[in-house]
Amino acid sequence: MASGNFAWLNWVTIVLAFSAIDDSSAAALLPIPAQPALSAPPSWFAGLVIVFTVTVLFLSYWPARNMLSSHQRMNMSFNPFHLVNTYGAFGSIGRIRREVVIEGTEEPEITKQTVWKEYEFKGKPGAVRRLPRQWAPYHLRLDWLMWFAAISPGYAQPWLTPFMQRLLRNDPPTLRLLRHNPFPESPPRYVRAQLYVYRFTTVAELRRDRAWWHRTLVGRYAPPMTLQKVTYRQGRSAGRT
Repeated sequence: MASGNFAWLNWVTIVLAFSAIDDSSAAALLPIPAQPALSAPPSWFAGLVIVFTVTVLFLSYWPARNMLSSHQRMNMSFNPFHLVNTYGAFGSIGRIRREVVIEGTEEPEITKQTVWKEYEFKGKPGAVRRLPRQWAPYHLRLDWLMWFAAISPGYAQPWLTPFMQRLLRNDPPTLRLLRHNPFPESPPRYVRAQLYVYRFTTVAELRRDRAWWHRTLVGRYAPPMTLQKVTYRQGRSAGRT
C-alpha cells in the first residue's frame, strides 16, 4: 500500500469484507466490548431498505450475466443510475498468459549446444512442475513487473536491462527478490530472456507429467547479454555525450 502499487486493491476488499461482520460475531474472536441493543427501526426505514434491496438484485442481473459471458466487459455501467456496474483494475483480461523466462549460462561462447539455466521467481510461473503459490495480499513487485513485461515489451525497457545487468554481477539485493539463483558460486557469463505462452495442464496431463503448467516457446524476448558488452556500449554512449 505504501509503495503505490495495485496491492491496495486487496486491502480495500478486506476492509469492505470486515465492514459486513456484525459486532456479536466479531466479539466471539476479538476483544470487542458488547454494544447496547439498538431499538427496532421505524417501518418506513425497513420498507425503504427492502425496496432498495429488490432494486439492487434486479439491476444485478445484467452485470452478473456479463461476468459469466465469454465476452466479458469491465468498467461498464448497465443502467443510467450507475448503481450496479462491473469494475476492474484493467479494461480487459487476456485469455493467453505470456511469461518472460530469464536464463543464464557460464559458457564463454554461445553455440547451439549451449546449456541455459533458468532463474526462478517467487510467485510468477516458471518451472512447469512447481505448484503455483498463493501470495495475495502480499505484493511481489518484481513478479508483477515481469507479468507486464510479457504483455508489453515497451513497458520493460527502462528497467529490464538494468535488472539483467545485476544478474550478471550476482547482485545480492537483487538475488534476494528471486526464489532460485542457478549460479550461486559465480555469476553467469551471459543472460537472455525467452518468451513463452503458459497454460494450466489438463487433469490427464497433470497425472501423466506431474506438471502444473504447459508452455510453448514463442521466441526470443531479449538477446544474450554479457557484462563486458554492456559496459563497452555504456562507455561509447558516454563518449558521444
